[in-house]
Amino acid sequence: MRKVAIMTDSTSDLSKELIERYDITVFPLHIHLGEKEYADGVNITPDEIYAWSEKTKETPKTSALSLYDAKEYIKMTLEKGEEVICFCLSESMSSCCSVMFMAVAELGVEDKVFVIDSQNLSTGIGLQILEAARLAQQGLGGTEIVEQIKGMQSKVRSSFVVDSLTFLHRGGRCSSVAALAGNTLKLHPCISVQGGKMQAGKKYRGKMDKVIISYVEDLKPELLNAKKTEVFLTHSGCEENIILTIKEKLEELQYFENIYITRAGGVIASHCGPGTLGVLFVEE
Repeated sequence: MRKVAIMTDSTSDLSKELIERYDITVFPLHIHLGEKEYADGVNITPDEIYAWSEKTKETPKTSALSLYDAKEYIKMTLEKGEEVICFCLSESMSSCCSVMFMAVAELGVEDKVFVIDSQNLSTGIGLQILEAARLAQQGLGGTEIVEQIKGMQSKVRSSFVVDSLTFLHRGGRCSSVAALAGNTLKLHPCISVQGGKMQAGKKYRGKMDKVIISYVEDLKPELLNAKKTEVFLTHSGCEENIILTIKEKLEELQYFENIYITRAGGVIASHCGPGTLGVLFVEE
């Protein structure tokens, strides 16, 4: 039996506890605040990013890791297992996948290292990682795990409700008119991931605590048709009462074996801003 190790970029937003439980190697993507560059989750926090953006009225920039660093992380992870599965942020959102493919080719380890375009972001990647980790524990090899993960990708349900359109506007993802109108009317769009790309869906209106409850109520039919193993409640910095309210809503379903609460890292936070909350799961 070949031991399979798992690595992922920092956008998977898994908690420290889950990373340690499954011995996952996490490599940071980069965040640029003006002329300064930081490593996501290493020397910058989401709250520091928000403070910089509010002060400068600018949006942070993000980028993939360098080819050199990619090769170093691959070599490091190969010390943990005979094979490696590497999960990356959706290729339509980042060049991370491309860099990893180049690193694998330059190292000549195509038979040992498998790079997966997650077709997703945040804990939508995390759901795939946990499944891969469980399959590895069951003794499956890299090729078998990759096949099963690719088969489940279309069933991963990732969506978020955004508190403010300000960060999306600063990042060029909505117009100034739309941002002004949305913030004035207290509109909170639901953003979902489909085919590896972000799509705008229903627009909720009102205070965020009420909006989030409506969002979860709308998800209820899908939640009750999900895999029972786990559901993620992932946020970019929400009020504690909102997080606890949604956790209670998920507990009331008496359906999921595990409810994981995680906070989005710097890259995801840079694009969605504070107050964003999502519920992510895998359809049965």
